[in-house]
Amino acid sequence: MRNIALKLMYVGTAYHGWQIQKNAVSVEETLEKCLSYVVGHPVKCTGAGRTDAGVHALAYIANFRTTSTIPCDRLPLAVNTRLPDDIVVTEAVEVSEGFNAISSCVKKEYTYRIYNSRSRNAFLVDRVWFYPYKELDVSIMQRAADCFVGTHDFAAVRSVGTDVKSTVRTVHWFDITRQGKTIECKVCANGFLYNMVRAMVGTVVYAAEGKFPPESVSDILEGRCRTDAGPTAPPGGLYMSRLWYDEPGLNKGAVE
Repeated sequence: MRNIALKLMYVGTAYHGWQIQKNAVSVEETLEKCLSYVVGHPVKCTGAGRTDAGVHALAYIANFRTTSTIPCDRLPLAVNTRLPDDIVVTEAVEVSEGFNAISSCVKKEYTYRIYNSRSRNAFLVDRVWFYPYKELDVSIMQRAADCFVGTHDFAAVRSVGTDVKSTVRTVHWFDITRQGKTIECKVCANGFLYNMVRAMVGTVVYAAEGKFPPESVSDILEGRCRTDAGPTAPPGGLYMSRLWYDEPGLNKGAVE
């Protein structure tokens, strides 16, 4: 039985996230159906993480086990001929028996894009957070973002009611840059809570709006109260952008 890791990218607009849902179409379900047809037996994929409805992936890893002898270099083309245009497998790699796309992941990076303009861009619908209200000061956003870096309890920026053993995570960086009208927020951590990145982005935007001083984000984290932080930013601006693994087949580094 071979263990195959797939590198893929997808536009999440038409899907209810990665994970299979009872009454909605997901990326996982769509991929599994196509893979099953290609390899000739039922397939169960393990994904690098749950992405919310409408969230995209520039880079994503999923692994599955198969008795098929199809060479890895032929798998992407075979699967892509059956997949819809908004999901693309870019590479297939045979990995060790113990490899698991989620538990073997060392850290992840998400990129959130804000289109900060008075008029919307028709080609960026569902790809960015369209923000027309004022010009956001990236320096203020960065000062707020810096408060998230390090090991903290992130209960203040997770969806209320989600059940996890611990809300402590380590954020390695939260970098904010602007190029023209587009603001990019890149967040890397050892793991993320449900809606954590979108709430972090909403919080730094609140700081730029003057709702609270950027340095007060540290106090918000200590208070652990979701209503003290900013809103959850819309899903369309969020992309999984890089993943890190120690797996030799994945070159022991960032997948992007």
